[in-house]
Amino acid sequence: MLPSRPLLHAALFALTALQALASDTFIAAVYEHAVILPDATGKPVSPDDALALMNKNMDVLEGAIKEAARQGAHIIVTPEDGIYGWLFTRETIYPYLEDIPDPVVNWIPCTDPTRFAPAPVQERLSCMARNNSIYVVANIGDKKPCNSSDPSCPSDGRYQYNTDVVFDPEGKLVARYHKYNLFRRETQFNYPKEPEAVTFETPFGKFGIFTCFDILFREPAVVLVSELQVDSVLFPTAWMNVLPFLTAVEFHSAWAMGMGVNLLSANTHNINLAMTGSGIYAPDGARTYYYNMKTEDGHLLIAELDSHPRLSPTSPPAVNWSSYALSVERFSPNDDDFGGLIFHDWFTFTDLTKPEGNLTVCQKDLCCHLSYKMAGKREDEVYVLGAFDGLHVVEGQYYLQICTLLKCKSADLNTCGQPVETAQTKFEMFSLSGTFGTNYVFPEVLYSGVQLAPGEFEVLNDGRLISKTRPTKPVVTVTLFGRWYEKD
Repeated sequence: MLPSRPLLHAALFALTALQALASDTFIAAVYEHAVILPDATGKPVSPDDALALMNKNMDVLEGAIKEAARQGAHIIVTPEDGIYGWLFTRETIYPYLEDIPDPVVNWIPCTDPTRFAPAPVQERLSCMARNNSIYVVANIGDKKPCNSSDPSCPSDGRYQYNTDVVFDPEGKLVARYHKYNLFRRETQFNYPKEPEAVTFETPFGKFGIFTCFDILFREPAVVLVSELQVDSVLFPTAWMNVLPFLTAVEFHSAWAMGMGVNLLSANTHNINLAMTGSGIYAPDGARTYYYNMKTEDGHLLIAELDSHPRLSPTSPPAVNWSSYALSVERFSPNDDDFGGLIFHDWFTFTDLTKPEGNLTVCQKDLCCHLSYKMAGKREDEVYVLGAFDGLHVVEGQYYLQICTLLKCKSADLNTCGQPVETAQTKFEMFSLSGTFGTNYVFPEVLYSGVQLAPGEFEVLNDGRLISKTRPTKPVVTVTLFGRWYEKD
């Protein structure tokens, strides 16, 4: 007699758990999705039309989930806005929202779809996880009714949240996270009253989850890693790339290194909005990543990660980010420092006029030290050492300390800080450090063509970011990106 379908699912789930427990590693997947967008309209569509669009996107995501499971992945992350897109008003997004219960209700939508309000999206995501015996992470919208007794209740009588959900290999809802740091264009959503620190346990480590813009703030990002000690972070995002420091693959890889955790980053793909860049990142560098500004195709990434990266022998040692910089005298005082803007922040620069040397540039309490040797100085390419110590105030307010070696857009110093993607200059060596007032510093090396440099640089425990290969590939930027959360 053949086993019943529920028993078969239970057996498969138990087998998956045992396989994961037998190893100190797991297989992670992320999918960069070219989202099918709704037609531009100022009026809400019908619930049926909204579901039809979401099913088109879920058809694509289901294909990626099946392929990830076929290749042995234990978990897959899909992007923010990956099921219905973006640029809604409060009214026009409403037909796309579902009431998402607290995971404590112990609910498998795939097998009990009518237990709560109609939830066809949650039901389908749950079945994708259950039918493929894989954790599925997705971003959808949550709606919660409220009334006039709540002084913060919106005038339309409901809260609307940008929400991540996680379904385990049985299809059970195991995590729900409401995005706390909304980007300036997300007026269709509400902030939760308090930041949420959402974690869940798996056979292959403790996971935390947050969304996109959250990564730049203490809550929930730092709380999850430093206080709740998660092993891996799930990161649905819709990241618009901003060179020279906030390109998705560059910053997300650096964040994983600086925080000492795995980061599973799934970006949306829309080249018209410069949205691309997904990756699977470990504390010792990128395991795999994808950056493509040429085609509109989606892309599946799969890689093996340590379940408990802090216990791994390859885990980088703790870093005192200012130890070296505070111990050395200021290199070569500069009489010809100049200013320039990077993403609306006013940097102090000094240019690398010689093919090798030692330089210092300072702003407020931050001094940045650089030792370098170029592998042949090109007259048509100009590099500068820059420092920024201050509050960034454009799309949000957050305090930064940044030391950077970067290529200028042209030989004109007025172009220093403008976006650059290509370079030809290689370095025999570089060593960058700074007198940081924060321990949260993220090391970035970006090569020509927006290529990362996994394994080709290292951070010493005294805070120096140094090159390991001789010579390097052509360099666009070398950066220590510091976040001083307490000064926000």
